[in-house]
Amino acid sequence: MSSDPRAPLIEGEQIVKRFPVKSGVLGRTRAQVYAVAGVDIEVPPGTTVAVVGESGSGKTTLARCLLRLVEPSEGVIRAEGVDITHSKGEELTEFRRLAQMVFQDPYASFDPLLPVKASLNEPLALHTNLSRTERTDRIAELMTMVGLRPSTVDRYPRQFSGGQLQRIAVARALAPGPKLIVLDEPVSSLDVSIRADIVNLLADLQSEMGLGYLFITHDLALMRHSGTRVAVMYLGRIVEEGLAATVYDAPRHPYTQALLSAIPEAHPERQRQRARIVLAGDPPSPFDPPGGCPFHTRCPYVMDICRTEHPAETVLPDGGRVTCHLHQVGLELGGAPLPEKLGASTH
Repeated sequence: MSSDPRAPLIEGEQIVKRFPVKSGVLGRTRAQVYAVAGVDIEVPPGTTVAVVGESGSGKTTLARCLLRLVEPSEGVIRAEGVDITHSKGEELTEFRRLAQMVFQDPYASFDPLLPVKASLNEPLALHTNLSRTERTDRIAELMTMVGLRPSTVDRYPRQFSGGQLQRIAVARALAPGPKLIVLDEPVSSLDVSIRADIVNLLADLQSEMGLGYLFITHDLALMRHSGTRVAVMYLGRIVEEGLAATVYDAPRHPYTQALLSAIPEAHPERQRQRARIVLAGDPPSPFDPPGGCPFHTRCPYVMDICRTEHPAETVLPDGGRVTCHLHQVGLELGGAPLPEKLGASTH
């Protein structure tokens, strides 16, 4: 695979994933559910792109499509500039070495009948030419890198805590020497006290090795500290994307604004003064998504055009993008954060 080191580590262009809904004795397809509905995303070398949103927004399905763990229905996937959408055999195996994944549940990620040494050895045997002795040395090195004693590699998964096992999952992802690691809610199943340790470990590894991360999370407080860029998903689409600090401090989309307003504030006085935005109802069913803007059924700023026309994407001066009619018609925010203009215009 002849790649371009200056190109994004992974790039998805108009990624679509449909799942058929079947019924009846013959199992006929009666509908299509769009889990991912036309997403553009890329992860440059050495950066962290966080994908956030409510459960069911399509974050994990998007990540699995990009890694070809789930085949996309439409779209193009490139790895370092090389189209791997339909790659097979050795080319796909080479891509697997480039991009690895850490899953949400560490206990479900390992074979309970095998010691962790066997799980760490597998990617080394598959993706490297190391001898058995060299693989043993490499496993010890990997355990040290993630802050665990090499002498514990003969233990079974049940003999580790969740935090320790997630560290071993990170070590396994590092084994073949990837440039990109997809992190699917890597700390959501861990105690709060352990989460910071794992996040700091990932940051240290990125600094030392120049790794790129695609970080799937529903923890918006985490994204400010862990992400270089943030993409906010709603009902299978990215509705806002930009620098993490900008999205966090000056959200442009009403959905992003509502999500951020739900983050607790540590200081009691500031928490009491905050304006909480409570969205009406639940997200629409992906079996029957609404027409127009998918968010219009819950949006506090809905206009007539939102109910009939899907908004076009607006590219912002800082390189971010937002998909919302407020930035094109009506109040014409034009990339300004919502509280700045919208609040003044609605009084």
